[in-house]
Amino acid sequence: MINLHFGIMLMLFLCILEIIYIKYKEKKEVPWREIIFNLNSGHLILWVFRGLEVVCFDFVARHFSIGLIGKLPIIVQWIFTFFAWDFCFYWMHRLHHKYMILWAVHVVHHEGEHFNFSLGIRNSWYSSLTSFPFFAGLAILGVPTEQFYLIGAFHYFVQFYNHNSIIKNHCFIDRFIVSPSHHKLHHASNVEYRDKNCGGTLTIWDKWFGTFESEKENVEMKLGVTSSNHAIDNPLTGNNFHFIKYFSPKWSSKYNKKTKKSSQQFDFFVALGGFLLFGLLIYYIYQEDKWSYFQLLQLGCMLVLATIAVYGLFENFVLGKLFWLFISIFLSIFIFSHHINSLVLSTISILLIIHSITIFYVTTTFKK
Repeated sequence: MINLHFGIMLMLFLCILEIIYIKYKEKKEVPWREIIFNLNSGHLILWVFRGLEVVCFDFVARHFSIGLIGKLPIIVQWIFTFFAWDFCFYWMHRLHHKYMILWAVHVVHHEGEHFNFSLGIRNSWYSSLTSFPFFAGLAILGVPTEQFYLIGAFHYFVQFYNHNSIIKNHCFIDRFIVSPSHHKLHHASNVEYRDKNCGGTLTIWDKWFGTFESEKENVEMKLGVTSSNHAIDNPLTGNNFHFIKYFSPKWSSKYNKKTKKSSQQFDFFVALGGFLLFGLLIYYIYQEDKWSYFQLLQLGCMLVLATIAVYGLFENFVLGKLFWLFISIFLSIFIFSHHINSLVLSTISILLIIHSITIFYVTTTFKK
């Protein structure tokens, strides 16, 4: 995808800046476990499905479009797509809160209990699969794929920005544009705030359709969801538990939350591995159109398995640590066997090996 890795690098950079601000300016503990889950919750699977969404949009635009938008002046096309995309997102978002099968996808985003930039990256593997039907109408009307992709990327970046914990309001602009304060309210589980402020960029849809709400001074926000009872550290469980709960409630009722407590020092060190993993994802996306399908498949499988291995590290599982070491060694073998001459990839590989070896020492130093 067009320069996608630059946008993701910017997101990671802003996440790190906010973490530094939270720790050293606000003097708060950093929720390392949740941040790493946020960054790696969707990871490669989510991006594959997002690419599939664009492919499907292009297919509909090429074969089923009535060409209405294409007849308009180019500037009118862009303006129409800007507002139409946000309108479609509003209804997609609102209905994901209304119907249980859609909520099983969207709830992954809402289970984060800390409001920060990384929460803006946290999404279900399947979010693009359930989003596409709501945007297909734009393809039928004749919105070009490039406009859909670029304007969608802009809106998604605004939504990412609206998850920051530092800037809350923008004065009078908040009357028209969704602010971080508006969106934080959307993440609250309080009855007064539930299913409110579903807009992505503009507030007009919430105001027109009766879902707009302002923060109440006498009501303290409680972030997260009240029904969550599973460990949020495991992306495999996090992305699939609610479907199991939907289709097999008896089995899911036996699944209890088993997140272990650990020291901030331990969580920070394990989190370093999660950041390296996210950096590897950025490099993967950068090389997407340069490598063979076999190379992409090999590294892609490793990325998916590594996201699960991070969970094993947080839980201090011996198997998880061994698996993490295996993945680190596999990356070096991958580089050598394919004769990949990349300073970035080689550096990530060396850092992963150092991290995986020293994690054995760290887990015995910082008692759980």
